[in-house]
Amino acid sequence: MEAIQKPLSSHWADITADKIIRERGDKDTYVCASGITPSGTVHIGNFREIISVELVVRALRDRGRNVHFIYSWDDYDVFRKVPANMPDQEKLAEYLRKPITLVPDFLGDEESYAAHNEKALERVLPVVGIRPDYIYQAKRYRSSKYAEGMKRALDHRDDIRRQLDAHRTTPLAEDWWPLSVFCTQCDRDTTRVTGRVGDYQISYECSSCGNSEIVDLRETGAVKLPWRIDWPMRWSVEGVDFEPAGKDHHSEGGSFDTAKLTGKEVFGHDPPVTFQYDFVRVKGGSGKISSSTGEVVSLSDVLKFYQPEVVRYLFAGTRPNSEFAISFDLDVLKIYEDYDKIERSYFDKPENLKKLKKWEKDARVYELSQVGGVPKSLPYQIQIRHLTTLLQIHSGDVDAVIAYLGDVPEADLDRFRVRAQCAWNWVNEFAPEDFRFSLRTVDDEPAELEPKLSAAVGDLGKLASDMLGTIPEKDFSNLMYDVIHAHELESAEFFSGVYRALIGKEKGPRLLNFLHVLGRGTVSTLLGRYR
Repeated sequence: MEAIQKPLSSHWADITADKIIRERGDKDTYVCASGITPSGTVHIGNFREIISVELVVRALRDRGRNVHFIYSWDDYDVFRKVPANMPDQEKLAEYLRKPITLVPDFLGDEESYAAHNEKALERVLPVVGIRPDYIYQAKRYRSSKYAEGMKRALDHRDDIRRQLDAHRTTPLAEDWWPLSVFCTQCDRDTTRVTGRVGDYQISYECSSCGNSEIVDLRETGAVKLPWRIDWPMRWSVEGVDFEPAGKDHHSEGGSFDTAKLTGKEVFGHDPPVTFQYDFVRVKGGSGKISSSTGEVVSLSDVLKFYQPEVVRYLFAGTRPNSEFAISFDLDVLKIYEDYDKIERSYFDKPENLKKLKKWEKDARVYELSQVGGVPKSLPYQIQIRHLTTLLQIHSGDVDAVIAYLGDVPEADLDRFRVRAQCAWNWVNEFAPEDFRFSLRTVDDEPAELEPKLSAAVGDLGKLASDMLGTIPEKDFSNLMYDVIHAHELESAEFFSGVYRALIGKEKGPRLLNFLHVLGRGTVSTLLGRYR
């Protein structure tokens, strides 16, 4: 018997990995599963399940275990509602009650609407280091792969009814069957099973087109199991050892409660190790993200403003059962700063035992936040606020920023470019108005300043021409205040005049640092016009 091992760390992913090994026993391969119905844009709330599974997969692999990470596209589910963000609403409505895999792609040229949503996620997941094996449930049902599972459900019809009724206020009708059918004539699920006429045969009738017939589960692709029965059936077929679910599924009497009974009693499979994850909200949004309503933020949307490691950090650093919000306001800067802090900490392991516990916790979050392997040394860092300033000075030209800095290592250039592009996107789309600026040029008309203020600004330009960058910042600051006092101005009035001369606004970045970043030539040129 294998000796019981402690988790690699106190991180929830490691604790879950340890629980899987303990409860499922020593196995050649552990199966970890996730999945969703591609009924609309796969949003960042859906992504929480995917990355939660991937973090546990990584924790298992860090223990030297083989893992099969599967992701199921439930693309044989019913197209129930047209998402609000979709074009051609009326045309799409014609496909309601059909399987979503039959809905045309009104957004592109994929083979179906479902495929469009699937491929959109499949293309972006590798960017954040996630590469599951995909299972397309429509293909499996249409190839009658689940014929035996559906027959077993028919054989245990009364058992399943009892399991479902245990969590219902109203018992299922006597003519209830544990199967649903897409009519072979009109493709809609507006059907009613009317009987079982053999081990594998059922009869049904359609209320939409009037069709009625007998189908064989081994030959038809029109029959499927409802969700609460389909889920435990697939646990058995796929040998699932771990699968989390949202708190709606984990609520008392929810689909997990019934699925674990059906899985054990009907399909002979112990329910997988699981945990409940909470919703993800968008700061400033109206509530829970939903594909069906169209109020969605996708992973691709988030990656416009957060570099991949920081996206992983948001989830790795938060317990799955804690609700949190994806922010696009000034919190973005704080999140980058927090990530940079734990990155620096990772490469500065303390010797003090009192500090070691905190370090170990942050270190594990950092490891799990990496898209690939953990860097061997501290990557190049640039403070995110400083980066936004440089980008605005250089009008978003990342190469110009790299040239200005002059010290970005070749090995870190790609990572730097990603961060810079994210920062520039944020400045343009979400930064507060008073945060944004555009540097004036000599071709612009000078700002209108009253004579005394204009003279003071001009004197600062001369001071910059003579001294900026040649003496310590504190000494330059003292000389700048001498200019303010010599012209008998208030500091706020003077600063406002300088900002108006430089960026055409009353306020801007911290002035002393801003002047040094702009450099002697730019400052003296722009302010020298006021002497």
